[in-house]
Amino acid sequence: MPEVVETLVIGAGQAGLAMSHHLQQRGCEHLILERGRIAERWRSERWDSLHFQFPNWMMRLPGHAYQGADRDGFMHREGVVAFIASYAVRIGAPVRCGVSINALQLTDKGRFRVEAGSMSMEAINIVVATGPYQSPRIPEAAARIPAGIRQITANRYTRPSELPPGGVLVVGSGGSGCQIVEDLLLHGRPVHFAVRGHRRVPRRYRGRDFGHWDEEMGLTDRTVDQIPSGFRPPLITGVRGGHTIDLRRMAIRGATLLGSLQGVQDGGAYFAADLNSSLDAGDAAFRETLRSIDAHIATHGVAAQPNGEFDADIAMSSPSLPESEGLDLCRAGIRTVIWALGYGYDFAWIECPVLDGKGTPLHVRGVTKIPGLYFLGLPRLHKIKSAFLWGVGEDAAHIADLIQCRVQRSRGSEA
Repeated sequence: MPEVVETLVIGAGQAGLAMSHHLQQRGCEHLILERGRIAERWRSERWDSLHFQFPNWMMRLPGHAYQGADRDGFMHREGVVAFIASYAVRIGAPVRCGVSINALQLTDKGRFRVEAGSMSMEAINIVVATGPYQSPRIPEAAARIPAGIRQITANRYTRPSELPPGGVLVVGSGGSGCQIVEDLLLHGRPVHFAVRGHRRVPRRYRGRDFGHWDEEMGLTDRTVDQIPSGFRPPLITGVRGGHTIDLRRMAIRGATLLGSLQGVQDGGAYFAADLNSSLDAGDAAFRETLRSIDAHIATHGVAAQPNGEFDADIAMSSPSLPESEGLDLCRAGIRTVIWALGYGYDFAWIECPVLDGKGTPLHVRGVTKIPGLYFLGLPRLHKIKSAFLWGVGEDAAHIADLIQCRVQRSRGSEA
C-alpha cells in the first residue's frame, strides 16, 4: 500500500521551504520530497564566482531574514546555500532528500499518486516547487558546432580553469551570460560574446542599491497583467561588491561583441547585424531607469541627493562598434561554446492535464484546474517577484490558505 500524506511538496529549495513554513503555521501535515540536497541547484548548478544578485538585507524567507553586519554586501553562492539550509533546520522542515519523482498521476479517488522508483505515495494536495531554472535552452544551431569544440550550458559552467584552453563563445546576454563573460575576462580568457536584447540598470544610484529602488517604487509587486510588453529582467551582479554591468566596457576590456546568433554552418557562426541596436536599446533602458528613479524621488520627497555618478555616461554618445556577421570558429580559436539562453520547463513527469502543448503550466496564481494541484516559485507566477528568494513567500502563503481549506473540508468529511 502506498504511503499517504495530506500534502506533498516537491522540491526543497526556497519555494518548497517557504511552503513548508506556511503549512506549519496553519497546522497542515505535509512532507517535502527533494531529488538531491536542500537548495540543490544553488549547490550544483551555479558557477564558483556567483554572488546573490541583491544586497544581503534582501535575503529573506518567511520568518527568517539576514541578521549579519554586512547588510549592503552581496552573499557568495555558498552563503546562500547556508542561508537556505539553516532555514530548513530552523523551521524543522520535513524533508526527504534523494527522491527523484518519475510520475505524478491523478487517481480514481481524486488523490494524487507520486511514483519515485520503487516507492509510491498518495496525497490530497500536491505543490510543485521545483524551481524556475529547470531545462537550459539549447538552439538547433548547437548540433552544427564542430565536434572539437566543447559545448556547455550556463548551469554547467563552474570556473574558467575547467574549460579547454583557448577562446570561448558565450551566447546570450541575460544575467548569466553577462556574469560568465565578466568571470572569463577577469581570468584573461579570450571571449566572443553574442549579444541580444537586454535591460541595463545601475547597481547603485543616488546612494541606494537598485534593489531598494525596485522595491520602494513597487515595481516588483506588479502582477502578470501589469507587466509591460517585452519586459526583461535587469542585468545585475553582486560580484566584487556589486557593480553596474556595462557591455560596452566588456568590449574595452577585450571581449569581442557580436550580434544575436542566427545559425551555424560549415564551421562558421553567423550573426545578425543588430549588435549596436541592442546596445543602444540597453543604454536607453538604463537612462529610463535613472529618469524613473529621479521622478520617484521628486514626487515623494525622498532624501537621496544626486551625486552625478552617471552624468558622463548620459552626456556622451557611445560610438558604434564593428558589426561582424560571420565567425570561423576554428580560426578564431574558439574551443568552448557556453549557451546562456535561459531556461524552459521540464514537467514531463506530470501526467495530469495541467500543461499546455509546450509543457508550460496552466494556472492562475499557482492554482490549476485540478483541485489540490498547485505550482509555486515559477517566474511571474503572480508578480514579478514570485520566483525570487525574497518574494516567493507571498505566493506560498496564498496557496497554504487554499490547502488549509481543503484539508479542513477533507477532515470534516472523514469525521
